[in-house]
Amino acid sequence: MIQISALPAFTDNYIWLLQDHRSHRCAVVDPGDAAPVLAWLAQHPDWSLSDILVTHHHPDHVGGVEQLKQVSGAKVYGPANEKIPARDVALNDNDQIEVLGWDFDVLAVPGHTLGHIAFYHHGLLFCGDTLFAAGCGRLFEGTPEQMYNSLERLAALPADTLVYCTHEYTQSNLRFAQAVEPDNTDIAERVAKVSQLRAGGKMTLPSTLALEKLTNPFLRTAETSVKQKADERNGRDNRSGSEVFASLRAWKDTF
Repeated sequence: MIQISALPAFTDNYIWLLQDHRSHRCAVVDPGDAAPVLAWLAQHPDWSLSDILVTHHHPDHVGGVEQLKQVSGAKVYGPANEKIPARDVALNDNDQIEVLGWDFDVLAVPGHTLGHIAFYHHGLLFCGDTLFAAGCGRLFEGTPEQMYNSLERLAALPADTLVYCTHEYTQSNLRFAQAVEPDNTDIAERVAKVSQLRAGGKMTLPSTLALEKLTNPFLRTAETSVKQKADERNGRDNRSGSEVFASLRAWKDTF
């Protein structure tokens, strides 16, 4: 049985910790800071860090990789098309890896960065900064069309898939979602629930793809109300899903 928990880092990052209770080996996803992982390992001396999974090259995702590898000897997996410190295994689209006895499919999801990847094991998705709870990552390197296609690819996974993204952005993302769809009752319900969780100092993750499809404007570009709002914002008829997405993303950048 593998248990998944979050190690908070910086102001709003989560480093995902996967624990295999049979072998007492663990893995981490996107350790931007070594300190929270080292602190956890110090508190659990009977556990060893065997694997480090990296989704993209940004410092808040790779900053702790080298130190953790030096301390633990963990194997580092990361995207082939990005500069990942101490990477042992370079991953391309549709590769498969085994971590803690689980098979993971590697999905190329460019947009936030050009080489960004996600890790999918049936029912679980580690998607870095591509898909967020009620939102998506900024386009630092890719095009709106690339990010739209990446999100559509993730949205095609089973609806009950748990979404483990790496930032606690849910509350601010939902404010934008409400601006896009003020009459969406699913969004209103989620806003109330998330407000309650955050008021109690609790995290809002993981999400599910089913919930994202109901409340995340970036996965709802085919909805008439979302398209109309996008058209209204940039004063033209956004004909394709990627054009609607581009309009929404540009709006969110200045929201």
